[in-house]
Amino acid sequence: MQTERASGGGQAARRDLKVIVGAAIIRDGRVLACARSAPPEVAGMWEFPGGKVEPGESEPEALARECVEELAVRVEIGDRVGRDVKMAHGRSVLKVYAARLLGDAEPQPLEHSGLRWLSAAELDSVTWLPADAPIVAALRPILAAG
Repeated sequence: MQTERASGGGQAARRDLKVIVGAAIIRDGRVLACARSAPPEVAGMWEFPGGKVEPGESEPEALARECVEELAVRVEIGDRVGRDVKMAHGRSVLKVYAARLLGDAEPQPLEHSGLRWLSAAELDSVTWLPADAPIVAALRPILAAG
């Protein structure tokens, strides 16, 4: 994704936005939340699993890879959840997709300090990273309906 901004001379300067993808893994009306283990300033806060889209990857491919790396599970990627969320002072954007587990594997906290399945009523029981908060709001009616 690219964006334009005016530089000092009034010319449009192009810069690449880093795309970060997240998975709202939903099972039985609950979503998987992951507790960050690092860095220290966000350790213990909660997020959706995911990470950077690497060159040559589509967003769904990156998300499927990240779920294997972070949770040791395969997922089927569904529709987008919520809006794009600007991060890192506008240098990156978070895009979250609904996902469902494939196979019998249970998510493992390979890169997180903990995992919890949260219902719509339990979404506010954890402290979410600021970038994930708008997604939580968009997810609430999806979980309540399912």
